[in-house]
Amino acid sequence: MSGAFVVRARRVVLPGGEQPAAVHVADGVVTAVTGFDDAGDAPVTLAADEALIPGLVDSHVHVNEPGRTEWEGFASATRAAAAGGITTIVDMPLNSIPPTVSVAALHVKREAAAGQVRVDVAFWGGAVPGNADQLQPLLAAGAVGAKCFLLDSGVPEFPPLDDAGLREALTALAAVDGLLIAHCEDGGVITRAPDPVGGSYPAFLASRPGAAEETAIGRLIAAARDTGARVHVVHLADGDALPMLRAARAEGVPITVETCPHYLTFSAEEVPDGDTSFKCCPPIREAAHREALWAALAAGDIDLVVSDHSPCTPELKRLDVGDFGLAWGGIAGLQVALPAVWTGARARGLGLGDVVRWMSAGPAQLAGLPGKGGIVVGRDADLVVFAPDECRRVGHLHHRNPVTPYAGRELTGVVRRTWLRGQLIGPEDAPIGRLLDRARG
Repeated sequence: MSGAFVVRARRVVLPGGEQPAAVHVADGVVTAVTGFDDAGDAPVTLAADEALIPGLVDSHVHVNEPGRTEWEGFASATRAAAAGGITTIVDMPLNSIPPTVSVAALHVKREAAAGQVRVDVAFWGGAVPGNADQLQPLLAAGAVGAKCFLLDSGVPEFPPLDDAGLREALTALAAVDGLLIAHCEDGGVITRAPDPVGGSYPAFLASRPGAAEETAIGRLIAAARDTGARVHVVHLADGDALPMLRAARAEGVPITVETCPHYLTFSAEEVPDGDTSFKCCPPIREAAHREALWAALAAGDIDLVVSDHSPCTPELKRLDVGDFGLAWGGIAGLQVALPAVWTGARARGLGLGDVVRWMSAGPAQLAGLPGKGGIVVGRDADLVVFAPDECRRVGHLHHRNPVTPYAGRELTGVVRRTWLRGQLIGPEDAPIGRLLDRARG
């Protein structure tokens, strides 16, 4: 379906709350939001068990094309996104070759994506040693911000920033109100921790202690305070870091923070020894940390929830030997992010409006994509028909390598239909996604 139409539902999640409404669409944008009964002729009327929500925005996706397309490519990643109700993704700058650390590399990335994407795609640039002079040009060329690591990233072509390099990057970004997003674990803390031993998950957890997150976040806060630059903590797993983040925000440091569905769903106590599908960095921590993250989301101390979809080939997960020290660290979860978060939110008395704020409005705001993130007049008609009460066991996934700890898990909430800019999309439909940039959104 494309062109002009109206879709109405008894449950529509709008920025002001959930209510019956009719959403009018023309030329790919929302043109009006009216009462349920003010829908004109032949509206699309959702079933009684369906809700209409805005398309989700996932600002943390590792696509890896070109260079490591066998891990994940634009065709497969955006197919999975469309199936999961995610209508915009923002691609991370590392794991592809070349990494997106220059304008030339950004052009390579965009050329690789062109014609393949089933949802809209924007791009992060990368901040690595020696490229501070590339950060402003990257933003001018359309990158939505810059990503850095504060310890070894796991791939040699994307080295980490030390404190001097971090301040140099932040100074360059602050001059143009640019954003730096940071993987916050401290290499020194991890070097002093015990090495992971074989298939023991407790041993792997001990090798990446919470103190590594807290130390690195402290470094980021100090650098942001000194430079005035906007910063963002990606994939927070350690609940003990929350007090320092609250204090920094109360002080006026421009810092935001995200967490991920796997940290909200799983706990260290339930990870089987040898099941390396659960390995990610920072690691899935104990249930007390999971509950602290949920409480922080409810309180507004965590701003958004994004997948950190970071798959690899099955061979690199080393399921054959179950060795956490050898396996690639990353969770494949793009397609199931919405039901995973909704399952946990619902169990804790939180609503669909909360999930939409964390998974649509928040990431759109972070990435500076004003056409996304809500059912609002003038914004793109990215709409999702969601059945919040239907349960389904995780089975077939559209990721290139569907090795995931979610396999076989029963989750609540099913995506039934998705419109991207007013056009119905599905995993097998032609790719109609656009490549977005910081200027156009």
